[in-house]
Amino acid sequence: MEVLTFLTDGVLLALAPTNLFLILIGVTVGLFIGAMPGLGSVNGVAILLPITFLVPPASAIIFLAAIYYGAMYGGAISSVTLGIPGASTAVATTFDGRPLALKGRASLALVTAAIASFIGGTVANIFFTLFAPLLAFLALSFGPPEIFALMLLAFATFVGLGGDDIPKTIFSICFGLVLATVGFDTISGEPRLVLFDIPGFLRGIGFIVLAIGVYGIGEMLWTIEQTRGEITTTNPKMTVRGMASDTKEAIRDGWKGTWIGSFIGFFVGILPAAGATPGSLMSYGVAKMVSRRSEEFGQGSVDGVAAPEAANNSASTGSMLPMLTLGIPGSPTTAILLGGMVIWGLTPGPRLFVDESEFVWGLIGSFYISNLAALLINLAFIPLFIWMLRMPFTILAPLIFVLSIVGGFAAARSMHDIWLIVIFGIAAFFMRKFDYPLAPAVLAIVLGPIAEPTLRQSLLLSSGDPMIFLTRPIAGPITVIAVILILLPAIKLLRKGRRPSEA
Repeated sequence: MEVLTFLTDGVLLALAPTNLFLILIGVTVGLFIGAMPGLGSVNGVAILLPITFLVPPASAIIFLAAIYYGAMYGGAISSVTLGIPGASTAVATTFDGRPLALKGRASLALVTAAIASFIGGTVANIFFTLFAPLLAFLALSFGPPEIFALMLLAFATFVGLGGDDIPKTIFSICFGLVLATVGFDTISGEPRLVLFDIPGFLRGIGFIVLAIGVYGIGEMLWTIEQTRGEITTTNPKMTVRGMASDTKEAIRDGWKGTWIGSFIGFFVGILPAAGATPGSLMSYGVAKMVSRRSEEFGQGSVDGVAAPEAANNSASTGSMLPMLTLGIPGSPTTAILLGGMVIWGLTPGPRLFVDESEFVWGLIGSFYISNLAALLINLAFIPLFIWMLRMPFTILAPLIFVLSIVGGFAAARSMHDIWLIVIFGIAAFFMRKFDYPLAPAVLAIVLGPIAEPTLRQSLLLSSGDPMIFLTRPIAGPITVIAVILILLPAIKLLRKGRRPSEA
């Protein structure tokens, strides 16, 4: 009952006129920040951080958290309408959101994303409210072996994303992992895979560069090649009755992916340095594995949109937990929020819930209000997003190209990245022509920078003994499950090979 009293006080504080105004502005701004390729919640929060010094600390972090929430919702917009993920957290949404849009079902994809995001955020808020101290303790028990085991499980869940052609899928994963190692070695500090000694490669290959190249330029080239001059556009219809029908369909067909994403996203989100991206990718892979209609994934599955969208919103709340209770940021965005709290004179950690209870519960209360506001604002803007799809492709293609170049340049302000975007776009076009799956390569470059250092740190801890991944109480079961999932496709291939010989 004491928790409900604190939560009620927090919600009332969040509903104060100033805070409510900041929530509405923050969610709306975050929605469009998330929809802009190359911008994302990290840049949005960092850019708007100085503005918050004009208001009290509690109002400031409520505003920044609302931007974070809005950006998580907004990432689905460009993924569905343009096929370009606004941020790494929305890349899995592209796999089924874009095919739905091309079929004239963009409204269904966007409604599914909004509802799944709301449910994912609500589930995470409830977990956060009830179990914050316990979950913080659980997050502390995850060291490098546990994090690597979790990344291995993530790889295992998307081994099947490339369809039945396992060799091509594995090649795609390995190609992505190689790209993830470009730059400075995380342990020794030595440069590696610096092609032709070009200085730009020392910074490594950023995910947003790869994603914009593959899903922006590459998708545009593929569409032009497929239409062979007869370029048309989808003609989505948007009515109140149609939106109600889409809502029913989203709930009916996306409930399983929504709940999978809500739980997986939150528990991955609370792990330090994990964040929403691995959670959304794992949720997509798990949703495909347990689905009775797994063949629809990648072709326009409602569950394929619901799972990652529920996960990235759930994880965004989860990543707040280690920041507040332990002073450890759970994602790049929460690292910026942590810096803001220190500047405002607040010390994150276990004592924060005691010494600054009004601030903490006001923030938690704002999570609930921001989540509801983001849902309503997102649904209200869906007709605008649908209107974008009515543009002829002769106009849309140059717009995609310009947004891709501007988004890629905005991230690091480097012409080196622009050339990489073009090269990756052309490479993605040819990979699709030769039926090589793109998703595993993109996901590998996201998870590679997390998996590699944790693997090497784990082996340093065990003096090179790989049994560390099997003997630790948390890492062991996760590793065993991951190995089983990786071997499942091979077992299926063996069974298929035996059947003709038996006949």
